[in-house]
Amino acid sequence: MNIPFIPVLLISHLVAAVLGAAGTRALVINKNRDTNRGVVFGSTVGLVGGLIALFLFWLFVAFLVTTRTQAHLEAGTEPPLVQLKIRLPDWAPKNISFRRILLRLRAFIALILLFGFFSIYSPDAFLKSDNLVILTKQVALNAIMGIGMTFVILTAGIDLSIGSIVGLCGMVAGALIREGVRIEAFDMVIYWNVWILGLITIGVGMLLGLFNGLVITRFNVAPFIVTLGTLYSARGLALLINDGATYKQLGDPKLGNPDFIRLGTDTDPWFDLPYSIWIMIGLVIIAVFVTTKTPFGRQTYAIGGNARAAELSGVRVKRTTTLAYVISGFCAAIVGLIVTSQLRSAHPANGEFWELQVIAAVVLGGTSLAGGRGTILGTVIGAFVIGVLRNGMLLNDVSSFWQQVITGLVIVIAVIIDQLSQRLEERTMLSA
Repeated sequence: MNIPFIPVLLISHLVAAVLGAAGTRALVINKNRDTNRGVVFGSTVGLVGGLIALFLFWLFVAFLVTTRTQAHLEAGTEPPLVQLKIRLPDWAPKNISFRRILLRLRAFIALILLFGFFSIYSPDAFLKSDNLVILTKQVALNAIMGIGMTFVILTAGIDLSIGSIVGLCGMVAGALIREGVRIEAFDMVIYWNVWILGLITIGVGMLLGLFNGLVITRFNVAPFIVTLGTLYSARGLALLINDGATYKQLGDPKLGNPDFIRLGTDTDPWFDLPYSIWIMIGLVIIAVFVTTKTPFGRQTYAIGGNARAAELSGVRVKRTTTLAYVISGFCAAIVGLIVTSQLRSAHPANGEFWELQVIAAVVLGGTSLAGGRGTILGTVIGAFVIGVLRNGMLLNDVSSFWQQVITGLVIVIAVIIDQLSQRLEERTMLSA
């Protein structure tokens, strides 16, 4: 019996996409909503349906392949079920553990369950296209920060300062917009345009990341301690910039930077999606390419797996680790600009405790806190899990106190699952 992989995969995606797009578009039109956004919404539901079909198909494959028992492996024979010829592509894993595949897809499973639960429990509010766009805007912030955090955690590090860098970069942007740069010698004030102040703000974030990386690698200090110190220092600097006050009404046409607020509030003319979502998509594509197709990406995984072995293999461990923290600072600065633009104001408390949600998203997405294992796409899915959970609780009037309790439990559960996954990997390596 032959089971063709590619035809089943393509047919399942095509059917799910067509039904999802057509059905959802009809639903949107019948309820007199925006038909253009309805097409986007329907296509999204179709894509999710295709992913669900892919997930179910892989579970079926895993069930067939993992019917091997330890006795048959030792004897070098195969049980009857495995004698079914499954025509998998060359890149597909051949020896799959059913429990391992469930652990690796934990974020995707959780996302499907949460999305289905809130869709059934509060469909009129949760499934609105406007709500889903707002949800994705919120997720985009965590996902962008999660990209930088993923690079750091892949090197077996941690960055607790990412939330404070968001707040500091927002205050830097606010100060550049409202106060400019005063040059006393010429008795003049320079107000930068949007592109220049954006580059300056991003540079501040990258410098903080560079500071973290250099202290960690040059002085051999634990990443937890260094980034914890940067967390407090960056937050203090954010408060000092304007004596703890907020910069309001940013984007003044008289100062030459009215386009600043467009970054967080405007939408593209084709799909009517906020620019922050497109920024997230662009950074995800770049990060996936870097982690999978470049030497730097491979070196990052090698350092997290075994830093000493990577160094003996010729990997410049200190430089690569430092660059990972610079990327984290870059992503935090981007988020600082987006948040400041969305709020049209800069507050020194922006980004407070966000690092916990970002770490939870990264770990939920399958990145090991021990380093050396994880993916960018997994982090994005983890960010969506937390975003859907918070959005659903908000729509159902769950107390903000209970939201904090549940979010904390999610973080603990994510770490526990990460440890279980790591132990399973170790047992698999020992038995191989």
